[in-house]
Amino acid sequence: MMASSRELPKVLGLRDLVLFTVSAILLLDTLAASASIGASSLFWWLFLGAFFLVPIGLITSELATAYPEEGGLYVWIRRGLGRHWAARSVWAYWVNTAIWLPSIFVLFAGVLARLFEVELALGQQIAIGIALTWATVLLDVLGLRIGKWVPNLGAVFKIVIFSVLIIAGWRYGQANGFANPVTAEAFRPEWKEGLKYVPAIVYGMLGFELISAASGEMRRPARDMPLSVLFSGVIVLALYFLATAGILAAIPAGEIDIVEGLIDTLALFFADVPGGDFIVKALGLMALYTFFSNGATWAMGCNRATAEAAIEGELPSLFAIRHPRHGGPVGAAILMGVVCTSVLLIYGGIASSNSDLFWSLFSFSAALIMLPYIGVSIAFARLRFKDAAAPRPFKVPGGAPIAILIALMCVVTLTFSVALFIFVPGEGLQRETLIGVVVALLIGEALIRIGMIERRLRCGQSG
Repeated sequence: MMASSRELPKVLGLRDLVLFTVSAILLLDTLAASASIGASSLFWWLFLGAFFLVPIGLITSELATAYPEEGGLYVWIRRGLGRHWAARSVWAYWVNTAIWLPSIFVLFAGVLARLFEVELALGQQIAIGIALTWATVLLDVLGLRIGKWVPNLGAVFKIVIFSVLIIAGWRYGQANGFANPVTAEAFRPEWKEGLKYVPAIVYGMLGFELISAASGEMRRPARDMPLSVLFSGVIVLALYFLATAGILAAIPAGEIDIVEGLIDTLALFFADVPGGDFIVKALGLMALYTFFSNGATWAMGCNRATAEAAIEGELPSLFAIRHPRHGGPVGAAILMGVVCTSVLLIYGGIASSNSDLFWSLFSFSAALIMLPYIGVSIAFARLRFKDAAAPRPFKVPGGAPIAILIALMCVVTLTFSVALFIFVPGEGLQRETLIGVVVALLIGEALIRIGMIERRLRCGQSG
């Protein structure tokens, strides 16, 4: 059954929007990856915060208030660039999440094993990933009246964990000396090794628009979206920057494991604290929950955007099926579950370790997710001319020149990041990533063609 946004329950207030966005953007795996760069990562957080996070936040605020419709990113690109480019963008959006979910669930299994000091074979970790995949599908099907509490709680847990890393890292550094040099020289950007991880920092800044896919389920989208972007943006950038410094206070950058580094850091911080093991276990369990809530948050947003594209006939009608009462995107969620399970099984057969599997999936999916944001940035600038008369409750100041400038800043940053995922400095061309991206996009073209055929058949029948 298909449902229009007018029929969807209005269940999202400002608090939900802020917590949902924090849950989407604030990623513990991105934190560990950025800390691996060393002290220069602190420079990149501040530089990219100014050059990318602020511009993409402004773009999102304007578009979300000008076009507060269910579908978010899909609707904006459709209005600015046309239906087919919108469909291509939302496909990359959806398939990125379907590929990224397995990586985050592999991270869950790796941290679980490290937290309880048990040996889990790669096959066992994949089994855990499959179970989490279908729990995510079930949650999405139930709708946001119930589902919103998962990212809400996940955001609270993330804020707690990041705050602990900040405070405990500072105290550890004062007591034991910092594990990494804290000097102006160390703060300077590391171009050779650092560029490998800079795209991960950009990736960790994406997600302001995600909740806009559920605009039809917001109580006051025009008022609440700019406020949610402002509040969540300040929270995210401050916590990323300060918590990266906390990790670097305790562990040398070269020894940070991108999968299990969090637990190592917590264990080090609380080694000499009474009840330290219990604290580490409690924080570790919170972290495990946030990995699940990360996946659930992105699935909720991406599946809604994809369902809207399918409702308009731009993707196969299976994606358009929504729950008749809760409004959950049943078709898109179940199809995502099938893809996630398949990816876990395929990659599990060729990866040598959980770290190998995590990074392979992450780089493949991250290159894809950058593409829709390029589309959003271009659509934003074009709509300033194409639809200049549209009411904009929030409008980026400075007129067309500033709009073009911030759109260009975003396009340059995103294009550069895609290039760095495909061609890693010091390692060369990442053929698997490039082939995966090309194949995923070709599959999308085929699905868009199927959606077009179905739409013509429906029009023929109605005629």
